Amino acid sequence: SVTSARCKRSELEQCRDESEALILKLVAMASILAAGLGGIAIPLAGKWRREGEAFMAAKALAAGVILATGFVHMLRDSWEALSDPCLGGNWNKFPFTGFFAMVSALLTLLFDFLATGYYQRREERGKIKDFVQENEALLLETGIVELVHAPQPHPHDVQTTLRHVVVSQVLELGIVSHSMIIGLSLGVSQSPCTMRPLIVALSFHQFFEGFALGGCISQAQFKTLSATIMSCFFALTTPIGVAIGAAIASIFNPYSPGALITEGILDSISAGILVYMALVDLIAADFLSKKMHSNFRLQIMCYCLLFLGAGLMSTLAIWA
Repeated sequence: SVTSARCKRSELEQCRDESEALILKLVAMASILAAGLGGIAIPLAGKWRREGEAFMAAKALAAGVILATGFVHMLRDSWEALSDPCLGGNWNKFPFTGFFAMVSALLTLLFDFLATGYYQRREERGKIKDFVQENEALLLETGIVELVHAPQPHPHDVQTTLRHVVVSQVLELGIVSHSMIIGLSLGVSQSPCTMRPLIVALSFHQFFEGFALGGCISQAQFKTLSATIMSCFFALTTPIGVAIGAAIASIFNPYSPGALITEGILDSISAGILVYMALVDLIAADFLSKKMHSNFRLQIMCYCLLFLGAGLMSTLAIWA
């Protein structure tokens, strides 16, 4: 049958040109890398760390991008993979896409809770250690320490920063896992007709995701080295995926059951992570805050940018 023949070959023969496809893969790696670096560099270079209106507006745009990435891109890709006729068996008898996304969102909630608690305890231990070291001499001399005037950061500021650290790390995990998948998918393709529009769409895709992640990294106030490592890790993931895909294109069958199951599960897990992060840690955290409720102009601006980000990212699903 047509379906079984499709499942046994690695690429549909339409518009197949391996030499031109290889050139396009090199172009894709450079374009996607530049787009990712550009997107993530904008909020980091701006250093918008004071919770001003411009930064909140940028976060609203980023939240819309992340939400659409989870719902429109990842869930769709997962559903297409796990409902593919090449799988057969029980994969078409149960909504595995929604199930894995739900489990992923619940596990993200658990990780969010545990990681925040861990960072809080580590912060408290660090404060105690610093305090003892600063007052060690006074303790030895008098046995009494003046506790009143020791400068400490506001507890709310510390709590907020710790939350941003967790959010940025979990968000990067969700984005990077999906980025590797789309990089592999592009790398194994041998069809220039498919690749040309896909390169443009994925470049914009990478730019918007980089902008969203860069805003979270900036808000977490990582040290320069940590922020640079996280940025490079994000920007390089998709090009590396393309390179790996190009290397295994001759032996890899994207329609094999193993490939479809792996892609479907990873996409649904990534979708659950990103939908949770967008709704709970990005949208709810800002849109339900006192600052948002007390500023009507900020409300209008953020809601418009939220829908704009979601709309732009959803539109890219036409090509990618």
